Amino acid sequence: MSTMIGPYEQSDTAKAAYDARWERILACARLEQPDRMPVGFQSFFFPANYGGISYKEMMYDYEKAKKVCFDVVAEFEPDGTYPLLMGTGQGLALEKLDFKQLQWPGHGVGENQPYQYLDREYMTADEYDDFLFDPTGFYIQKYLPRVAGVFEGFDKLPSFPGLHYFRLVNGICSFALPEVRASFEKIVAAAEEVNVFFGHHIDWVQRINAAGFPLFNGSASVAPYDFIADYFRGATGMMKDLYRHKEKLKLVLDKASVFLTRMTIANAKAANHPIVFIPIHWAPDAFMSPKQFEEFWWPSFRKMLIGLIEADLIPMPMWEADCTKRLDVIKDIPAGKCIYWFERTDMVKAFEVLGDVVALRGNLSPSLLTTGQPEEVDAAVKHLVDNIWNKGGKLILDGAFGIPDETPVANVRAMFAAARKYAG
Repeated sequence: MSTMIGPYEQSDTAKAAYDARWERILACARLEQPDRMPVGFQSFFFPANYGGISYKEMMYDYEKAKKVCFDVVAEFEPDGTYPLLMGTGQGLALEKLDFKQLQWPGHGVGENQPYQYLDREYMTADEYDDFLFDPTGFYIQKYLPRVAGVFEGFDKLPSFPGLHYFRLVNGICSFALPEVRASFEKIVAAAEEVNVFFGHHIDWVQRINAAGFPLFNGSASVAPYDFIADYFRGATGMMKDLYRHKEKLKLVLDKASVFLTRMTIANAKAANHPIVFIPIHWAPDAFMSPKQFEEFWWPSFRKMLIGLIEADLIPMPMWEADCTKRLDVIKDIPAGKCIYWFERTDMVKAFEVLGDVVALRGNLSPSLLTTGQPEEVDAAVKHLVDNIWNKGGKLILDGAFGIPDETPVANVRAMFAAARKYAG
């Protein structure tokens, strides 16, 4: 017997492999012992190097991108993979949006250089009140025109609260303005490209599923503090706000936690996948004091985590940099409901503090993976296995933030081989 996944046929053997891989991941999340230690695969442009294409080709050529992303999964056989095309295949859509917060291969940076985020102030401190009063209106008339050129005509749109009765009739005049019409035409063209891109993403996912490989996560989200710091206030503005606009910042974070939670639940349900990837940017020890972390960062994110858990989702925060000083605080969640992925935090210490609360993911050093030798990668995997997995920890092996773009293929092979040798 075989089944069809989209246009692809899944054999009984592939289905059994898929089910076994997926169960390993879920068992770890439930704090149960699976048959062997699962290995995740996260990357951005490593498949381009692996497959001999440029980063720009991976951004713009859907067929080439799908092939190299399939080939890396087929060789390394991870228990779960990041939706690789979603991370790198959006060049055409980004161009048609005239997206301004990011540079990407062939657009602002070289054809073989990775993404470059542009840290800027996209919302001023005196606009907190506008955001708090009407986030949607602020988005439409101010924020979107600043971050994507296709929305530049939207600053001419009316204020929607208050459009009622005859005011509704008279208030829509601006929709006929040439710049507003032009914006809508550009948005439609960009949306059509996004639909093409998403179709290729679905095709790739169906193909890897049919071959026996599940996605590790079906959707992604963001912590409320990071949402405001990264995409609205910028690094400098947000750090000043910790001192100059404390109470308004707390109000904004509380409001953001509500709509981000709702958005994340809707996206996860649409993807029909429980695991939500949440890269964490501003929690590291070096960015704020423990007191500031507990006052500003953690409350809105914990509220979000609980909301996702209550919706039967499995949050998977990826705690970037070193968060060792945060471990005792971020332990305050229901046990067996989350996967905590650590980049540079001491994994053995994380296991000692969090091992009875969450599954762990990570965290082979990027320096080791990119500049080390296969035997050193082998030894690093053995260290994690000996000190976490063999002591009852629920560990999902991966790179610190997945596989760095420039990692030698031999080191990736060593990572997967060691995982199966020591915890297979």
